[in-house]
Amino acid sequence: MNKKQLKIAVFHNLPSGGAKRSLYTYIQYLTQQGHIVDVFIPETANEEYLPLESVANSVVKYDVKPSFFREKIYSIFSYVPAIIKRVSVNNVMETEKKIAEDLNDSGYDIVYCEQDQFTMTPVIFKYLTKPSIYYCAQPIRNEQILKKVNNQKTKAGIFNHPLIRPFANIFVNNVETRDYERDIEFAEYSTNLLTNSYFTHENILRQYGKNALVSYIGVDNKMFAPLNLKRDNYVLSVGTCIPPKGYDFLIRSISNIPADIRPELVIVGNSSDELWVEYLRTLAEEKNVELDILTMISDEELINLYNKAKLVVYAPYLEPFGYVPLEAMACGTPVVGVKEGGLRESILHNKTGLLTQRNEKDFANAIIKLLNDEELWNKLSQTGIKYIESAWTLEKAGERLLEHMYRILEEDE
Repeated sequence: MNKKQLKIAVFHNLPSGGAKRSLYTYIQYLTQQGHIVDVFIPETANEEYLPLESVANSVVKYDVKPSFFREKIYSIFSYVPAIIKRVSVNNVMETEKKIAEDLNDSGYDIVYCEQDQFTMTPVIFKYLTKPSIYYCAQPIRNEQILKKVNNQKTKAGIFNHPLIRPFANIFVNNVETRDYERDIEFAEYSTNLLTNSYFTHENILRQYGKNALVSYIGVDNKMFAPLNLKRDNYVLSVGTCIPPKGYDFLIRSISNIPADIRPELVIVGNSSDELWVEYLRTLAEEKNVELDILTMISDEELINLYNKAKLVVYAPYLEPFGYVPLEAMACGTPVVGVKEGGLRESILHNKTGLLTQRNEKDFANAIIKLLNDEELWNKLSQTGIKYIESAWTLEKAGERLLEHMYRILEEDE
């Protein structure tokens, strides 16, 4: 088809994090290419982190009816599991139905949808009649390993009372089952799925029985770039401070490094589970690992940390893709990662970083190798920068997404 200027509607109900950063950069690319991009969101979507109004043509926010009962729960109890939402999911879905109806009556060529922090697959697909894309970063994850690592977390508050805990567990299990079933249901309505890695593509096949084409994300290598700063004796890891990110594995791994060269571990998260943070600090003290945990720092601070770190270390469990290795390589900082999930598609072993099995001593030895081998460190650093420039820039990612949009519209004619 003729590569005309497109009028694109974007829907999301994301929290802060990598998916929101990816969406921000996609919209930035599309508007820079002359396409009209308007964003439609429920008020529950996070717009404090990387606000889209700075890159989109407009942002339209829809009210969500408040939930009186749920707000009372939060005001009465000191500890409420994150699984209990402050808003009613049903009210969020009603708002998203209204968004879909408004978009159906609009002049947009295509609707681009990201995931929903409450339902994973957005309910909007049930009501949309326009051509649409579902960028599915991951299905709801119910892998046994995630259940195990989440169960490590210290429980607290009223839900830890021996008389209440069994009923709380039943409630949480019922909610998780309902959320899983709802995600499967809404995914049936979705069409034209895209995703971030071949690993996630396979998970979508398993869970939804639907095909998803891979459209790799990119990193802003004009912002995440080498600054030639002096490297300090710490290794950096980035991501929400929760059990599945594998920070306890990193602490135990680093404890295997001889004390005279053992680096500090710096963790940067967009948010933190305070109970898990408390556990990590205790573990680090027991293992004699110096630990610093930072939350919600600026991009400028993050880029400086990437540029001052000796290495970036990354060990989340079955990470669908992961922005962190791209940002590290763009800054010229080699990555040591666990050979799992999407990391196998972004880190080139012995070229831009080192990949190990999930073994604490192997991971520690990989860190030691790069700390001691300046020639190898320099090679990985320079190759990483060139690798990002060749395949992982915002422009490359935007081109990939735009080609999918034109393809879908051509197939819809």
